[in-house]
Amino acid sequence: MSETDLDLGSAEKRKTLWIVLWLNVAIAIGFFIMGAIGDSNSLLANGLDNSSDAVVYALSLLALTRSRVWKRGAARFSGYMLLIFAVGVILDAMRRFMEGSEPAGWLMLGMAAVAGVVNLMSLYLLKKLSNKDVNLRAATTFSLNDFVSNGGIIIAGSVVLVTGSNWPDLLVGVGVAGIALYGGIKILRDAHTDSHEEKGTVHGERRD
Repeated sequence: MSETDLDLGSAEKRKTLWIVLWLNVAIAIGFFIMGAIGDSNSLLANGLDNSSDAVVYALSLLALTRSRVWKRGAARFSGYMLLIFAVGVILDAMRRFMEGSEPAGWLMLGMAAVAGVVNLMSLYLLKKLSNKDVNLRAATTFSLNDFVSNGGIIIAGSVVLVTGSNWPDLLVGVGVAGIALYGGIKILRDAHTDSHEEKGTVHGERRD
């Protein structure tokens, strides 16, 4: 691959990451506003999720011109942030379960539908990129998690409308946290594997 191809590839990745970064900032703000208005744990959970995504995309932008070690560090930060976020959502769900809540089903459905389109767009743009490093693979994992979570909110919002109960909202909120836990562990494992692969390459070069 020529130096020109590498430059074009980096430019494409940078452009894609800027697009998905601002899309996630916008969606996160929407989730927080609708979550507060609609008293919804699942919407707030997705707001936090998209906020963490925006941080990941910002780190990915910084990592494009950095070393492989720096990229792994950024990916690990993303993974740990997902784990922390998941614990916070679970604690909020427990609080709402004990104190009670009245989620608005229509707001859940509307916001999840809009977010689903945006997240699908982000996933499509990230999937188009070639030669993704560990940090870009982490960004793709985040977008996939978001898209799956939006489907869960749509189901929960429908059940809330029919039953008037808050448990579907809490269940999806905890489910989003579970997806975040899985995604965080996957990212950390990927970074760990990447580290071993780099050491193997270095050792191989030394033996030649």
